[in-house]
Amino acid sequence: MKQGKKYDLIVCGGGHAGVEASLIAAKLGCSVLMITLDKQAIGRMSCNPAIGGLAKGQIVKEIDVLGGIMGLATDASGLQFKILNRTKGKSVWSPRAQVDKREYEKFVSSRINKNVAVFEGEVVDLKIKSDRVVGVVLRDKSAFESSCVVLTCGTFLGGLIHIGQKKIRAGRMGEGSAEGITESLVSFGFKTSRLKTGTPPRLDKKTIDWKKTTAVSGDKRPIPFSYRTKYFVPRALPCHSVQTNTASKNIIEKNMFESPMYSGDVGGVGPRYCPSIEDKISRFPHHESHTLFLEPEWCLSDQIYVNGFSTSLPENIQLEALRTIPALKHVRFFRPGYAIEYDFFPPAQLKASLETKQVEGLFFAGQINGTSGYEEAAAQGLLAGINAAAKTMNKKPLILGRNDAYIGVMVDDLITKDTAEPYRMFTSRAEYRILLRFSNAPSRLLSFSKKFGLLSKKDLNTVEQREAILSKTVESLGNRLAPGAINKTLVAAGETPIKTTTSVAAILRRPKINIKNIPTSAYQHPTACGSTAQQEEEILIEAESTIKYEGYIKRQENQIKHMKKHEAQKIPPETNYKKILGLSNEAQEKLAFVKPQTLGQASRVSGITPADTSVLAVMFAKKTGVSRET
Repeated sequence: MKQGKKYDLIVCGGGHAGVEASLIAAKLGCSVLMITLDKQAIGRMSCNPAIGGLAKGQIVKEIDVLGGIMGLATDASGLQFKILNRTKGKSVWSPRAQVDKREYEKFVSSRINKNVAVFEGEVVDLKIKSDRVVGVVLRDKSAFESSCVVLTCGTFLGGLIHIGQKKIRAGRMGEGSAEGITESLVSFGFKTSRLKTGTPPRLDKKTIDWKKTTAVSGDKRPIPFSYRTKYFVPRALPCHSVQTNTASKNIIEKNMFESPMYSGDVGGVGPRYCPSIEDKISRFPHHESHTLFLEPEWCLSDQIYVNGFSTSLPENIQLEALRTIPALKHVRFFRPGYAIEYDFFPPAQLKASLETKQVEGLFFAGQINGTSGYEEAAAQGLLAGINAAAKTMNKKPLILGRNDAYIGVMVDDLITKDTAEPYRMFTSRAEYRILLRFSNAPSRLLSFSKKFGLLSKKDLNTVEQREAILSKTVESLGNRLAPGAINKTLVAAGETPIKTTTSVAAILRRPKINIKNIPTSAYQHPTACGSTAQQEEEILIEAESTIKYEGYIKRQENQIKHMKKHEAQKIPPETNYKKILGLSNEAQEKLAFVKPQTLGQASRVSGITPADTSVLAVMFAKKTGVSRET
């Protein structure tokens, strides 16, 4: 590769964020250079062998509609697929898949190598002129020019691994840390801090007594993540679960002082919602046991991931605690668990496009923004890649609202609220989650995809056909059923029988009835409309949700109309909040740091009261014209 060549976009990092940013920008016609420490690690799943989960599954579906690769890669490498939260309402159902790490990485790498220029090296500095990025500088002093740069550095910035009192300078086990970028960004006025995450031990499959474990299988009728997947035949490989016990709890409690988090060696804050085993025992002392999942890292793998046992205790203590579990009595490690501490940049320094406020053309995506998780990183990478490409073409950026997507919720949370710990997405973070179902991602986001040209003509047609089938199915639920056709089913389910012909929709609204209780002859079943077998299950879920949640959907749509009035009110970036009378001192400080772009965003900043919002509403009311620095 010729050094010094100019590219439309340079992406620093080859993880999930870097992959999505690179591929979408290339699809949009940009010349893209990915610079990574290790070409062989592109798309690597450094922690758990799974994609999706609560709210994360919704994000993957959204990524797919917006032209990303994560859903396709998951379908191609999946070992089992499962819808989580089935005992709750369909608005919080979330898809998850166990995947073959090696196959996932292979799939992603092949796409990168076909579409993106890749250079193996370490970026240590940025070239900036007049507050605009113009390129990057590598450790060997070579340089590449570009009008846009996306930083997706993962846990590599100042990465420091902890195993008990042992410390290893690394971005992840076996891979060096990235040094220099943090210092460069700080010199340009960026604020930085430290966070921590961790990973569990990897066990030798041959040393586990599998008869003493409980098998955990996926769904019998699995649903693919991607609407573009043509061949979908998961291998239906089961996982297994075990329980910790009083003996393992006592060992961990007795040796807590050897954990760097509790000894004071680690300053970074760890993830609240993906806690280490030390955190679990410390925070939930009344629990005598915790469930651990034994997950294969790839098909026929001898390496088993212990989901639920993230730890930074010394290796011998990890082993001693695990061996108290009957199934793991003689277990051996391939690799111990560890914690990793790394630099991140508080994301209030970003615009909603993920472009930095300080430097034009510079975008941040992934763990550099304080997030945790493959899915969160991929979504940010995709958005940063789309918006970097848009910038090179002098087009407006893609901005997703909190009512549009979980991606919109995440970005708004990041740029608006204080990030004091690794951010992880959950359904509870979305106030409009009834509208943000995994099964309606196309209806929510297809218009954005069309506008920005994110899907090929063929893929767009595939998704539109799915939407047409769904529409026909929902419309046919207005058909009517005679008492004789449904009453036996109603009585068996504990519902009152009908006396006159009643619409299928009215019957579906009953709490104990689902669409599979309805005779397929009573409405246009997806298969009758041309649906493939792999589409059928999700279409039925969405058709039923549309009917059951109709009242709630209308209510949330009305709430959104009210919310959009505040979102439409722009706040000039040069606003001097210290000169706005009536704002509290805390509000002045918080608003000056975040620099919200709209009144709606300002109202969501941590520490901003309704009274503060009212002051701003008066200050920036449309009838007064543009704001002033009075």
